[in-house]
Amino acid sequence: MGQLAVRALRAVLVVVLAGTVFVQALMMWVLVSGSDPEDGSLPLTPLRVITILGMVSAQVALVCVWRLVTMVRRGTVFSHAAFRYVDAVIGAIVAAALLWFAVTALNAPGQRDDPGVTVIMGGVGVAILGVALIVLVLRMLLAQAVARDVEAAQMQAELDEVI
Repeated sequence: MGQLAVRALRAVLVVVLAGTVFVQALMMWVLVSGSDPEDGSLPLTPLRVITILGMVSAQVALVCVWRLVTMVRRGTVFSHAAFRYVDAVIGAIVAAALLWFAVTALNAPGQRDDPGVTVIMGGVGVAILGVALIVLVLRMLLAQAVARDVEAAQMQAELDEVI
């Protein structure tokens, strides 16, 4: 992985992480201070809480990606230590999908005249779960690479003994 790509990715991760922390702080302030009364059209307090939790799941994924990029730079990504971060990313994506389904359920009563919006939102939730499945497949590829790396190290050790 090139130095430019690592720096660009880390810059994006920092900007997104800072942005989510800023939005979380504003939303927490609104929840705690009560300075934004609900107008009754939607249950805004549950939506704000779900949004804050959704940002937490995104932040977990961002930190794990940062750690994986660090492992790539050090050449240690093909180890069992990487699985903990990949598993956390999968968990964060699944949590985000479940939170999206909660938003869909909260929004559904207001969409009785146009139920297609609820169906589309449900489809977005399924797509988010699809991303988790893609990362799971990538985890399986990582497991194969780690197994091959271990096998190659064993073969090298046996060859060294023969020589």
